[in-house]
Amino acid sequence: MKKIAECLCALLASALLLASCSRKESPAAAPQKAAATHIVTDHAGRDVELPVNIERVVIISPMPLPSIYCLYMGGTDKLVGMHPSSMAAAENSYLKNVYPDVVNVPTGFVKNGAVNVEELLKLRPDVVFYLASDTALSQSLENAGIKGFAFSTSVADFNTIETYANWIGKLGEIFGDTGRADAIIKYGREIEKKVGGRIAGLGEEEKPPVMILYHYDASGMKTSGVNFYGDYWINASGGKNVAGELSGMPQISMEQVYQWNPEYIFITNFSPYLPEDLYENAIEGYDWSEVNAVKNRRVYKIPLGMYRWFPPSSDTPLCLQWMSKVLHPELFGDVDIDKEVAAYFRTFYGVELTADALQAIFNPARAASGK
Repeated sequence: MKKIAECLCALLASALLLASCSRKESPAAAPQKAAATHIVTDHAGRDVELPVNIERVVIISPMPLPSIYCLYMGGTDKLVGMHPSSMAAAENSYLKNVYPDVVNVPTGFVKNGAVNVEELLKLRPDVVFYLASDTALSQSLENAGIKGFAFSTSVADFNTIETYANWIGKLGEIFGDTGRADAIIKYGREIEKKVGGRIAGLGEEEKPPVMILYHYDASGMKTSGVNFYGDYWINASGGKNVAGELSGMPQISMEQVYQWNPEYIFITNFSPYLPEDLYENAIEGYDWSEVNAVKNRRVYKIPLGMYRWFPPSSDTPLCLQWMSKVLHPELFGDVDIDKEVAAYFRTFYGVELTADALQAIFNPARAASGK
């Protein structure tokens, strides 16, 4: 009996020793550390918890944001989805020349203007940027467990320079300093100050009446009243908004245009029409022949650089210089807009623009409207 007990003790000791060795040879996996996060407040006033190291970004809106994203990040890195309207502008802009990969960014999660959440989930985004006023989309993203971050188009009361600066500042909070934000924001504010100083002495009678053709197609015409970007552009460049008694993006008629009789008309790239369509009276149902801006050939298509220049974009400071020189060539005679655009692209995008490229920027294609 004693010998049996001794044998059992020996066997037990051996088993314990083997188990101990086995644990040393195959240690248990250490618990994984949670990914680092930080809190950033979006333009809807929500404190959003985001990964410190974001790897996959989808931009639904605002539409110009992909161009500002590329400017800030120095490329399309981490951008895995964008809205088809943003893509239409990219395909007809200089953005694709600087960042060729942008044309490969998926857009199929949006069909007929609506976001398909199931398709969006397939992109596995760490964060989705969307318009702060789109509360329905915000709720859809939340219901699907998708991290959304809201950007507002009215965050600076439609001051385009400050909206652009604010969006860049938010990207800095989200992604960290890329070494580009301060210089980009400083340049825009310097241009605004320079232009503002030169037009400050203008009397009301020296400010020409200006009209923005914001959306103009077969469905009708919309202009820019107060509380929208067109009003900022006109006032900041020394003009007088003929639609200053209206608000937002009101629908207008030709009778209203005749009453205003603007001296200058600027057509955005949200419309497929070009100045020659008005000069040649080529739009069925609309007679432009008696409007002063048309008679004096002062109709301009707003340029398209890295994005459409009418809303905030990565080229925003250039638009203010261009429009100011159009309205007041005598005040900005020393400004060579071709050189200003070329220098900006060289400094912030690292590219040298050819003469043909400059011409393309100032003469956008109809297709850039996405219509």
